[in-house]
Amino acid sequence: MAEQSKTATYTDLEAVPEHLVAEIIDGVIRTHPRPSPRHSGAANAVSAKLTDPFQWGGGGPGGWVFFVEPELKLGRHVLVPDVAGWRRARLLTYPATNYFEVAPDWVCEILSASTEIRDRTVKMRIYAEESIPHMWLIDPRLQILEAFENDHGHWKKVGDWNSDDKVSAPPFDAISFSLADLWPLDKPLGMNEDPTPYYAGDR
Repeated sequence: MAEQSKTATYTDLEAVPEHLVAEIIDGVIRTHPRPSPRHSGAANAVSAKLTDPFQWGGGGPGGWVFFVEPELKLGRHVLVPDVAGWRRARLLTYPATNYFEVAPDWVCEILSASTEIRDRTVKMRIYAEESIPHMWLIDPRLQILEAFENDHGHWKKVGDWNSDDKVSAPPFDAISFSLADLWPLDKPLGMNEDPTPYYAGDR
């Protein structure tokens, strides 16, 4: 009889070198490199766009709190979205651990060469199974944002936007912002333009 592979633990996760982002997905450790400048810049920018109106209440309703690259312990999985947000009514204090066990109300993944397939398949499945209500996917190479709502454990796309658009996407549709602001060092990509230059340094 073949020996059954060992299920990864949080101790195994802590042993992964610091230059890698590590997750436990379906009992297996998965790693990818630290994000590229274009990737991390987009994550920082979307967090900044939402923090003032939705965390601090500046020109928006408040009531949320956001974290960049939080560790989420969701059942037997440990996932690291690029940005996540919780309604304050559900997250009353910081966790006593390095990870959150309260599932967020919104997650955002910034797509890159090393993460896109995983983000669009197994991670989306787990987020849906864990009843996270909202998810955004942002691709800084193609300059698009896709928004999804959880419909009984399955994702339903509710909209997509490109750099020509003002984004007003659930659950943050109380405000709008220019999607092009997420990549300030790139000119807006026209519909018929070649995106290849924006893949430079992607990993």
